[in-house]
Amino acid sequence: MPSYETIDDYIADQSEEAQKVLQELKSIIKEAAPDATEILNYKVPSFTLVPGGKRDQQIMMAAYTKFVGFYPFPTTMAEFSEELKDFKQGIGSVQFPYNKPLPKELIIKMVKFRREEILQNWK
Repeated sequence: MPSYETIDDYIADQSEEAQKVLQELKSIIKEAAPDATEILNYKVPSFTLVPGGKRDQQIMMAAYTKFVGFYPFPTTMAEFSEELKDFKQGIGSVQFPYNKPLPKELIIKMVKFRREEILQNWK
């Protein structure tokens, strides 16, 4: 996998279909957490939800052939399991297929939930 300097570099190197969904997901994340810092972690777009956030204080996204993977953390996945039941999931991830609209309001709730959860344990 190539190394990228920025999240925008990562997005620009993906398929046109992936670029559209990644840009939209990035915008939704930034809407939910305007202070999130954009970084690359494991060579994929990541957003630290608290200043200097470590890997478990970040949410990530990555492009695949048919979907964008969104990694909000296992506790977030558990909290929203009922609302995510129509999506393919992993332990701490959900797959958003390119041929379906992103669930914007759900993603905002997930990002805000994870940020609050981190802040409660961070202080």
